[in-house]
Amino acid sequence: QLTLVESGGGVVEPGGSLTLSCAASKVTLDYYDMGWFRQAPGKEREGVSCISKSGDGTNYADSVKGRFTISRDNAKNMVYLQMNDLKPEDAGVYYCASVSAWTVVAGEIKAYGMNHWGKGTLVTVAS
Repeated sequence: QLTLVESGGGVVEPGGSLTLSCAASKVTLDYYDMGWFRQAPGKEREGVSCISKSGDGTNYADSVKGRFTISRDNAKNMVYLQMNDLKPEDAGVYYCASVSAWTVVAGEIKAYGMNHWGKGTLVTVAS
């Protein structure tokens, strides 16, 4: 089974930047499409971004498009999320997960077959 561990969360001011990392073990990462998801207190989990096995295909929720960039390095079994111009509404626990299929409908990430999850890393955005 694929094991995922997120890191890189922290406290930043609005307009600041963070880079999140997802490290995979036990199974070669290039077997999987991957995604980043987040959840704020009292809100549903939402998709942030997904990336194909090769890294050639990506999608973003409209709420983060132009500010966040997803990438991967399969040789190192790593997935990244570069977050720029952070806003208070970006705060929450960010999770890395494997994805079987994904698309964007009405500006929202729709993902399926998320059978492997990390435990999350906390991002706080405050003045």
